[in-house]
Amino acid sequence: MMTPLQQLWALGQSPWYDNFRRSYLTSGRLQALIESGIRGVTVNPTIFAKAILDSTDYDAAIRDLLARGAGPSQIYESLLIEDITAAADLFRPLYDQSEGQDGFVSIEVSPALAHDTAASIAEARRFWNTINRPNIMVKIPATDQGVPAIRQLIGEGININITLIFAIDFYEQVMEAYLTGLETLAAQGKPLNRIASVASFFVSRVDTEVDTRLTALMEAARSDTGRRELEALRGTAAVANARIAYQHFLATFAEERFAALRENGARAQRPLWASTGTKNPVYRDVKYVEELIGPDTVTTVPQATIDAFQDHGRVARTIDQDVDAARRVMERLDLAGINMKDVTDRLQEAGVASFVKALETLDLAIRRKREALATHVNP
Repeated sequence: MMTPLQQLWALGQSPWYDNFRRSYLTSGRLQALIESGIRGVTVNPTIFAKAILDSTDYDAAIRDLLARGAGPSQIYESLLIEDITAAADLFRPLYDQSEGQDGFVSIEVSPALAHDTAASIAEARRFWNTINRPNIMVKIPATDQGVPAIRQLIGEGININITLIFAIDFYEQVMEAYLTGLETLAAQGKPLNRIASVASFFVSRVDTEVDTRLTALMEAARSDTGRRELEALRGTAAVANARIAYQHFLATFAEERFAALRENGARAQRPLWASTGTKNPVYRDVKYVEELIGPDTVTTVPQATIDAFQDHGRVARTIDQDVDAARRVMERLDLAGINMKDVTDRLQEAGVASFVKALETLDLAIRRKREALATHVNP
């Protein structure tokens, strides 16, 4: 009998694990997740900082690096590359079996480089060449400076996970960068059948921001009818935004431009639903998984969401369910005074800032661990 995660795959959606630490490799936990239906994994500084602070997984490696005189940034990169390499090797059989469709492990370019095109390109190349595994993806944010980096790196045959997408207009730029990169590869006579990319839409944060604005409007509303109309919009923006984005995906990759690339082995750049953990306890705890299921998509799930979905998740194709209703949600939000461009601009700005803060937290975590272990290195 298939698990709910395996049922997602039967409908064409790949569930990826949004969590990681070294003991998941050594204990067999990650292998068990693969067997239950997980088909990829993503790592970021927030996840890594928590793993270092909340476990002893990295103590021996940090002691060794300290003995060799490594600083915090060197320690972070060394641990990260070692983990990503090992995880990629664990997922390699799935990558081979799926002929490059899944089995990916994502590694993130430093968030501090989100607004530096050249530096993002250089770090992505370094990660790609150092790890030297075909089933890694380098994560780059969808900023104004990130988009040209995406185009360049795809054109060099490097797998890219574009992160921090909130707005449809940015998504259009991301798909354009991917197609242009593929065309660069094709013009050079290079194979297209192993290049892969996902476009990561952050979901639950949209509802968090929109709901906050709706609450303010409800407090200022002059009638009970107005308040009820605003209340009915709570928790609707994120799914509507993602469903509309999926329609843009279908339209773009059905065009003749991609058809020519597909004939040479190119794959569509799949939409990925990120930030799927439910932040508002009023909403169903698997809301952002259940309501965005469909073919040629990826969903990234943290452990709590996996547990909930495996326990009581409902599996059915929902991603293209009532798209007209999704568009009406956006129209009603606009009429209510919610400017979605302002919402998504603010979310992207806050997302980059949050990623940078996570990097600072990671640096602090390594420094604290270094202080705690220093006496054991030089007694």
